[in-house]
Amino acid sequence: MPEWAVEVERLRRVFRVSEPGGRGHVEVAAVDDVSFTVAPGSSLAIVGESGSGKTTTARMIMGLEPPTSGRVLIAGAERSYQRLGSRERRRFGRRIQIVFQDPFASLDPRQRVRDCIEEVLRLHFDLSATARGARVLELLDEVGLDERHARALPRALSGGQQQRVAIARALASQPDVLILDEAVASLDVSIQAQVLNLLADIREQTGVTYLFISHDLAVVRQVSDEVVVMRRGAIVERGLTDAVLDEPQHPYTRALLMAVPRRGWKPVRSHFLDAQTQEEEP
Repeated sequence: MPEWAVEVERLRRVFRVSEPGGRGHVEVAAVDDVSFTVAPGSSLAIVGESGSGKTTTARMIMGLEPPTSGRVLIAGAERSYQRLGSRERRRFGRRIQIVFQDPFASLDPRQRVRDCIEEVLRLHFDLSATARGARVLELLDEVGLDERHARALPRALSGGQQQRVAIARALASQPDVLILDEAVASLDVSIQAQVLNLLADIREQTGVTYLFISHDLAVVRQVSDEVVVMRRGAIVERGLTDAVLDEPQHPYTRALLMAVPRRGWKPVRSHFLDAQTQEEEP
C-alpha cells in the first residue's frame, strides 16, 4: 500500500479573464501553490467560501481540469493530463471517483438506477450478467436502497435517494479515493445527517479515502480527520479537524466559524468575511 492515497504538490491553476470594458485580459490564479497529502483510509476536508479555489483543486485532482503547474499522485501514480487511451482512463477511473452537489444533474434521467450502476461494473470488471445484477443490489443495499429503487428512474426518487444512488455508482468501481464535492449541500438538514452517517459507515466498512469539499464548517467535523482552509486560491490553515475548529489560528478561519448559523443567529452582509479578516490581519 502506498504511503499516501493522494499527494498534491505545488498545484497552481491560472485563468485568463477579460478585463471590464473589454480592455484586454488579465491572469487570475484560482489555485496558487497548493500542497497537501491524504493518508489511505482517512478523510480530508477542504473548506472555504465560493471562489476560494477548493472546487478547482478537486477538479484538478479528479483530472477534469489541467493544472498550470504542479502535480497530483493518486495511490502513488502520477495523474496525467495528456490525452489518454481507454485503458489508462479506466485505470484512473477505478482509483478515483467523484460525487457532485446536484445528484439529479449527474444522473441520466432516462436511465434506470440499476442500469447506471451496472454500466460502471461492465466497464471495470469482467462479470456475468447475473453477477452484475447481484452486485448492483449489494451496492444499493450499502447505501440504504433496495430492488424497488433499482427499477426506478431518477425523477421518481427524492433528493436524498438520488444522492445515495450517485454514491453507490461512485463506489461501484471500488475506488481508492472518493471526492465529495459539496455532496450534501443541496439536501435538507435531516436528509443531510442521514447521508453523512452513511458516508461514515461506508468509510469504516470499505477503507475508502475521502476528499470532502465544503463551504459548511458545521458538517466538516462529522466527516473529516483533517481540514485544509483555503482563501483566494491559497491554503491559510491546516491541521486536525478538532484542533482547527476548536482553536483556529488564522483570522479567516475564525471568520468562517463565526459565520456558521447558531441559535439566534441573524444573517449579515455578504462582505462580512473580507471585513473580518481585513480588520484582524496585521
